[in-house]
Amino acid sequence: MKPDTRRPDAKRPARPTAKPDGLAPRRAALSLYLAVTRDGRPLDDAFADMVERGALQKLSPRDRAFARRLATTGVRRRGQALALLAGLLNKGGVPAKAQRLEALLVLGVAELLFLATPPHAALDCAVSLAREDAETGGFAGLVNAVLRRASREFAAPEALAHLAPLTANLPDWLRARWARTYGDDMVASFAAALSEEPPLDITPAGDPAPWIEPLEATRLPTGTLRRALGGRIDGLPGFAEGAWWVQDAAAALPATLLGDVAGSDVLDLCAAPGGKTLQLAARGARVTAIDKDARRLARLRENLARLRLGATVVDTDILSWRAPAPFPFVLLDAPCSATGTLRRHPDVAWLKSARDLPGLVSLQSALLDAAVSSLAPGGTLVYAVCSLEPEEGPAQIASALERHPALVRRPMTAREFPALENFLTPDGDLRTTPAHWAELGGLDGFYAARLVRP
Repeated sequence: MKPDTRRPDAKRPARPTAKPDGLAPRRAALSLYLAVTRDGRPLDDAFADMVERGALQKLSPRDRAFARRLATTGVRRRGQALALLAGLLNKGGVPAKAQRLEALLVLGVAELLFLATPPHAALDCAVSLAREDAETGGFAGLVNAVLRRASREFAAPEALAHLAPLTANLPDWLRARWARTYGDDMVASFAAALSEEPPLDITPAGDPAPWIEPLEATRLPTGTLRRALGGRIDGLPGFAEGAWWVQDAAAALPATLLGDVAGSDVLDLCAAPGGKTLQLAARGARVTAIDKDARRLARLRENLARLRLGATVVDTDILSWRAPAPFPFVLLDAPCSATGTLRRHPDVAWLKSARDLPGLVSLQSALLDAAVSSLAPGGTLVYAVCSLEPEEGPAQIASALERHPALVRRPMTAREFPALENFLTPDGDLRTTPAHWAELGGLDGFYAARLVRP
């Protein structure tokens, strides 16, 4: 007989005399998960706030990392977890308004099935967390029963094959859009890539070769170093010395499309948190980095100091800023739906919707116009978005070329960028997707185009 979710348990399990170990990081993970799914907040923002003044403040780095990983896995595998729970509970799943109960059950499933936590630890903590809140206290017995059954029926690796398909982890709006743009087979490939936690990508400030062995990394064809997750980032060799910074391999590509910038003035628009600014400065450019997000600019300044690199950082709205003189190189990494970043930010899928696109497209157009107004004759402009949506990529460039007849697309070629051969579109633009380099650990989805002003 399936557990009944129509009312709280008539008989609650006896309250334990001592709380189980590991409760604090799981409580924090619960808060992080609810910040995304109930409050609509980006996980990164919620995590940063909780480190400064919340449940993560007093936790050890190891417990903080576990809390984040558990919350992220719950969000990443949310669709499959909810489908499994719908089969274990009466009336098709968790009641719509019982968001905290849903969160407890989803995180319990994530621990048991996807993080392989020993059942007793995951179950004891889930039940204790249920008991300590009035909203879920009456459902502690149900939480225990459902998670025990999930553990029992899906403990064997082969049983996981009977879960809902990986595409269930994509919200309906995004799955439908991608099917129209890329086809069902590619959507399945995307979903497979997005189901796993990505490796750590590192951009060295200089020659990558000396850091391959100390970082236990492999070198990707584009020069990015990639290593398996594990250990504190600030404890890895070379971090304190400012030898490298963390940056997804796809995110490291747009800055290279400007070509040789050594000794030149480069305008980096929407620059924070600063990976591209660091790339340009490390290559000898005189960078002016502009953004209006104070918190993200603080990270940019911290990284510039750690790497002992220089840049002019301007905290302002690009749309109201005017360049003192035109720049020979302009890089615009525009705000977007960020649907290409679900490998590292699975919360994006549940925070954004198709309704967000018109406003983003309008903003991107305005930012492109501002970028063009700052570009010197003969200058090069690279426009980039970490989005897989055509309206934010090729359609945006087509519209810009109509508005600015003097602009010319300068196609990228495999001869110019041999490592990017598989990422070039027929128009000579850059397009990476989560399905690229799957055998190497995947890539974020990025689009970039290169324009020149004759």
